[in-house]
Amino acid sequence: MGDLSPIFRVSSGGVKCYNKYVKREEGMKHKENSQKGFSIVELIITVAIFTILAAGVLGSFLALSQSVKKAREKTVLSSLATNYLEIVRNMPYSQVGTLSGNPPGNLPDFTNAIVEDIEAFNYKIYYEVTYIDDPADGTIILGTDFEPNDYKQVKMSILNTATNQTTHFLTTVVPQGLEGLNNAGAILVKVFNAQGQPVEGAGIHIEHPTSSPTIILDRQSNADGQWVEVGLPAAINNYRIVVTKAGYSTDQTYPLTLENPNPINPDVTVVDGTVTEVVFQIDLLADLTILTQDSFCQPLSGVDVNVRGSRLIGSLPDIFKYDQNHISSAGQIVLGDIEWDTYTPTLLTNSLIVYGTSPIQKIDVLPGADQIFTMILGTNSTANSLLVVVKDGATGSALEGAAVHLRKGGSTPQDYYGVTGGSVWLQDDWTGGSGSENFSTSTPDRYFQDDGNIDINSVPTGVRLKKVTGRYLSSGWLESSTFDTGSSITNYTTLTWQPDSQVANTELKFQIASNNDGATWDYVGPDGTASTYYSVSGTSIAPVHDNDRYVRYKVFLSTVDDKKTPILTSLNVNYVSGCFTPGQTIFTDLTAGNNYELDVSLSGYLTEVEPSLNIVGNYLIEILLTPQ
Repeated sequence: MGDLSPIFRVSSGGVKCYNKYVKREEGMKHKENSQKGFSIVELIITVAIFTILAAGVLGSFLALSQSVKKAREKTVLSSLATNYLEIVRNMPYSQVGTLSGNPPGNLPDFTNAIVEDIEAFNYKIYYEVTYIDDPADGTIILGTDFEPNDYKQVKMSILNTATNQTTHFLTTVVPQGLEGLNNAGAILVKVFNAQGQPVEGAGIHIEHPTSSPTIILDRQSNADGQWVEVGLPAAINNYRIVVTKAGYSTDQTYPLTLENPNPINPDVTVVDGTVTEVVFQIDLLADLTILTQDSFCQPLSGVDVNVRGSRLIGSLPDIFKYDQNHISSAGQIVLGDIEWDTYTPTLLTNSLIVYGTSPIQKIDVLPGADQIFTMILGTNSTANSLLVVVKDGATGSALEGAAVHLRKGGSTPQDYYGVTGGSVWLQDDWTGGSGSENFSTSTPDRYFQDDGNIDINSVPTGVRLKKVTGRYLSSGWLESSTFDTGSSITNYTTLTWQPDSQVANTELKFQIASNNDGATWDYVGPDGTASTYYSVSGTSIAPVHDNDRYVRYKVFLSTVDDKKTPILTSLNVNYVSGCFTPGQTIFTDLTAGNNYELDVSLSGYLTEVEPSLNIVGNYLIEILLTPQ
């Protein structure tokens, strides 16, 4: 029993201990729950509130800091301005000037600026002094004041090198008694743009390198595009002036040198008591891209081209402001930031010839423009060619659609046909008959088919209605062979024929079909539908045919008078295959000789004939047509 009692008590005590443990554990859980803290939502809200408060405090601090900095900067600037303007006021009038300026003096200019270190900040102080010609007693420009140095204006500048901010202060210094510096002249600089309008804010740099001290001035044009610099010592061709503006071209004077003995705008001469007026022109910079391409608009690389502007900087000999050689890359020559001017690209590569250009021969580059000049080039196979340029004799503009006929005489006469602004498919003979699906230069007198009501054998040569028992049939049609323009990059321009008018009660009209497969032929008229016809010679060909390589025409003849028939003697399908060359056509692979004759005709103009052309090498001729 003595052994069992302790066990019982232990068991009983164990129960009691267990109960205590449970109560203690529950108490701990309650305590843990009471100390768990915020939930996630509560935490996010708390952080957001803290962030807003912190941002507000930080913003206030930064604003206060900026205010303190600005106040400090104003204090420093005020102190520096007071001290350094006081130096000017205490100087003798004759010494108020800059080291390299006009008037000359002892004050530091920008290149000789005074440096002050204040509270870890670096400041540069410099001056610019100019004479002022007060209009109250007349001006030298008007010829009413021959002593224009009325007083001096001093501009003091303080540059904070840390912020790159410059603050300017102006003051005037008046001489005691009479105006000084009687022996001096003036330069009036006028700056205009390409349209003759004044350019405000242009930088005007003036140097007189041989003066003592050297005069180096930087001024700005006013709202009238002008600046007058008075009080300059006399000198002959010794004032160099350069005018610039951000994004604009540059204009300047030039010295007399062995390379340029006769500059167009020489360095300026100043004479005592007079004003020398100099005019400059600057305007927005432009970009010019020169494309070097073959006749199908594919880029040609490695082409040597000289580009020359028309603006001269010297004469006898002519010295051009822009005259540079370039080589095309990926079919392009990119000229960026060039001056407005008329530029002429010239081919330097001997293995190629110019088939045409757009615009013609040269390009007028406008201020601020981004322009393109296209050179269409081909192989120089025979070294004998003729490039014909046709223009309106009154306006000088390129003429499109002019018929150009080149004839070569001699024992083996040859005829060449072209049309300005593109190419031409000409057919003026059908006596070879039908059955030819494709047009060939070896058999240019054949066609594809007709309806049996057509006469092609009567004289003069042409297409007529067939006559049966002395009477013309009422209608008939003829379909041409397929003509290959050589490229799907083709634009069709006009359809012309002869004669362009028919006898009364007869009619001649056409439709055109085109494709890229050489098999699908849907004939349409000038509005692109099958219900219309080309009935007036010179009508524009419907744009529905553009970008089609193959083309055919179909001619319809009809009469209401069986004693009359319409007639077709020749037909031209004008087109541009590849790249457009306005007012130009070229004849290549010619034989050298002086027995060529050229005639150029266009509706509304008098025909121009050039007899006895001597074609040797790559020859260019410009034809001016006179309006009727």
